[in-house]
Amino acid sequence: MDNPYLVVDLEATCDDRGAVPRDESETIEIGAVLVDPRTLEPIDELQTFVRPVVHPRLTPFCTELTTITQADVDGAPLFREAAVELAVFGRDAVFCSWGAYDRVQLGRDAHRCGIPHPLPGTHLNLKELFGRAAGSRKGRGNGHALRRVGLERTGTHHRGIDDARNIARLLPYALGRVSIPS
Repeated sequence: MDNPYLVVDLEATCDDRGAVPRDESETIEIGAVLVDPRTLEPIDELQTFVRPVVHPRLTPFCTELTTITQADVDGAPLFREAAVELAVFGRDAVFCSWGAYDRVQLGRDAHRCGIPHPLPGTHLNLKELFGRAAGSRKGRGNGHALRRVGLERTGTHHRGIDDARNIARLLPYALGRVSIPS
């Protein structure tokens, strides 16, 4: 395979009290790591905040969970603009994420804006692939996967770019190029 891998992690508007229904959740951060297909080493990164419009005010729960502030998103591009940047950055890459959430959320945001999915090609669900490689039918969080292979989480959990970097570190295991310890 000559196409790079694009590991994407999104953060989105959320609330623990129902103020932001799941189908109204909007991306507020895109983190993406481009990975060389031969060496599986990161070769480039993209990080952008995204300004929400359906629920423009972040809830205290969302800010506490993600550390993303209102000031971070107030001056950020709208999803339509961020999607174009992601599409250009990830052109010809194999879209990867930990689970299906990020693929679905990108599609939901694109549909809301009336634009095509920014990453319409092949999608690899690394959570499923890692689970299979580990001999488990149940996928778990990337923190569990990192511990399973002896890696420490770096950065801030629930920050798109940091989670994308950590998931990129799991790519060799999910693809079966490095064995997962028993």
